[in-house]
Amino acid sequence: MELTAGHVWIMVSAALVLFMTPGLAFFYGGMTRAKAALNMMMMSFISIGMVGVVWVLWGASMSSGEGFLQIVGNPFATFGLEGIDTPDGLIKVGYAATFAIITVALISGAIADRAKFGAWSVFVPVWVTLVYCPLAFMVWGGGLFGPEGAVGQALGPAIDFAGGTVVHINAGVAALVLVLIIGNRKGFGKDPNHRPHNIPFVMLGAAILWFGWFGFNGGAATTAEQGGLIWVNTLAAPAAAMLGWLVTERIRDGHPTSLGAASGVVAGLVAITPACANVSPVGALGLGVVAGVASALAVGLKFRWGFDDSLDVVGVHLVSGIIGTVALGFIALPTDGVGGGLFYGGGMTQMWAQLAAAGIAIAYSAILTAIIAFAIHKTMGFRVSQEQETVGVDLSLHAETAYEFGVGGHGGSFQPLHDMITGKTQQDAAQTSGAAGAPKTESATGKESVGA
Repeated sequence: MELTAGHVWIMVSAALVLFMTPGLAFFYGGMTRAKAALNMMMMSFISIGMVGVVWVLWGASMSSGEGFLQIVGNPFATFGLEGIDTPDGLIKVGYAATFAIITVALISGAIADRAKFGAWSVFVPVWVTLVYCPLAFMVWGGGLFGPEGAVGQALGPAIDFAGGTVVHINAGVAALVLVLIIGNRKGFGKDPNHRPHNIPFVMLGAAILWFGWFGFNGGAATTAEQGGLIWVNTLAAPAAAMLGWLVTERIRDGHPTSLGAASGVVAGLVAITPACANVSPVGALGLGVVAGVASALAVGLKFRWGFDDSLDVVGVHLVSGIIGTVALGFIALPTDGVGGGLFYGGGMTQMWAQLAAAGIAIAYSAILTAIIAFAIHKTMGFRVSQEQETVGVDLSLHAETAYEFGVGGHGGSFQPLHDMITGKTQQDAAQTSGAAGAPKTESATGKESVGA
């Protein structure tokens, strides 16, 4: 088989989507405190390694092909990509892998500053295997929500072109579950240092995400007309969402922020993901505005309800993912003059299908994620100690820092990691060392004293 222009486009799209994960690392890394930046970025990068291996071995097989109860594919059908040897098959496997990578990486932002890297490294492959792959099969692999699936037959097939349910609702629900199991950061809602330390990193990350999202949404386009619509919608929705978020900030807080602009872009990208090939450009603008305003309001609920979604994964991905998925029940374009959303005369048929897809995705992700996270938390522990959190997870988990804090490097003095974690200062260490080697002398009271 010759390599066609279509193959090249999918490969380029896969590269764009893979580039989104380092972009997410910058986006999340800038939003954390300085002493957790490297750990946050590492949580994204380790997802590439872990999921890349899982996908080649059994992930691709579980998300498509021969299925079990319309829920999950057979992990042994094409284990190790056995039998997948055509350019078309291999390229599509690589493209699908990048979606799984970015999905699990999205979850990490909710547990910033306090998760054990080892526990996260166990969670990633298990979650992708038991949660992501089955949902991908249900929606895209010919499972429950497909034209031949039980839900698809009963209500009509749900529309999810690029991952409203599989990626964003799934990741948002999993993020909320992890937060509830692991708990809040020390000083949540009170410590003024729980603020982004590098806004330029956040904006750079948002720009990379937006750039990569054209491949994320557009890689599966089957015609030039569809590709053009997807491209315009991927531009329109985040642009409108950014404006919606900034106006909301201006009214609520008195000033728009660069963090709000970056977050608004991501909210719009999330909302248009399931709908990018099925709404008009004007519909994409409206969807973006709704997502931007709704997510801007939703991110503040964590303080009112007391759950520490550190980097607003729930407020952005879960909320805007639901909005984008359900909105298709209203604004989906008819296909060849048939069907469509409520506003196009399609009645409630598409709405019921969208609601069912969102509801089942929420329930499945919540239950399976809770089981996985609880098992890890009770066996190896998911959360770092209070001392490690105080010192910072960069230093305590990785023995390195993103910036020089006078604990090594040029012009600084090295302080042993154990002393940093236990709170022992350099002055304490010097006094202890001096006391150990100092001669004992007689004081005026006749008691021994150390040093002279």
